[in-house]
Amino acid sequence: MDLHDYKDVAENYDLYLDVMYKDVDNHSGFQDFYLDFAKEYGKDGVIDIACGTGAVLLYLADHGIMADGTDLSEAMCQVADKKAKAKGYNLNIFPANMTEFRSDRKYSCAIIARSGFMHLLTPELQREALLNIRENLVDGGMLTFNTFDPNPIFQAEQMNTKDTDYSLRLEYINKQGNREKIYNAITYDPYTQIMSGNWKFETLDENGAVIEERVRPLKMRQTYRQEMEYLLELTGYKIVNVYGGYQKESSEGSAKNVIWCVRKR
Repeated sequence: MDLHDYKDVAENYDLYLDVMYKDVDNHSGFQDFYLDFAKEYGKDGVIDIACGTGAVLLYLADHGIMADGTDLSEAMCQVADKKAKAKGYNLNIFPANMTEFRSDRKYSCAIIARSGFMHLLTPELQREALLNIRENLVDGGMLTFNTFDPNPIFQAEQMNTKDTDYSLRLEYINKQGNREKIYNAITYDPYTQIMSGNWKFETLDENGAVIEERVRPLKMRQTYRQEMEYLLELTGYKIVNVYGGYQKESSEGSAKNVIWCVRKR
């Protein structure tokens, strides 16, 4: 299981993300980026893949675009569906792997927001996902997804750490109203290009004593641009744009986010 498959993580996901991105938001403007993308390319339907708890899916709905949503985590889908119904939306949200999901329709626009694509841990899985998404797109349909440029300095640091070398990431108030501290630890394998780690959640009482501890695993794969370009060519996509951020910044040089916008050939 992965971090996002756990019910306790899904239920608290929005709460701790609000704190995580309060001061430094590497995803600033991402909802408007995907809204513009859906408006431009979604006339024949939009699907939000790896929709999580619905940050993009519900933002689209709030602006009149009723997209479908899917995520590998059933717990995340349940949270997203509950939030949608609370807003009065009856959206098609279903748990499925992006390598094999099927819908009763084809879409002109597919979105994999933020780091969703990076949870595919091998080139084979990436290929399967891209081919499967292509099958679910109309001819000329568009897909956008993210990678990021691997940083050799960070890679070197993470190659010398263990998945138990925890550092404090943040503190927040969880769904039950308790203070909770989140620690994470990341290590990097240059042969597989996989970042592996654990997130540790410590629930505190009113005196600051730890009353519960949970450890949840997380893995993500780093992909170089040359790999991605070749993989897109092999799976039948044409690159339309590559951005370095959600304000459509240039992707030249090293970019924290690399946002791919590609068309089904």
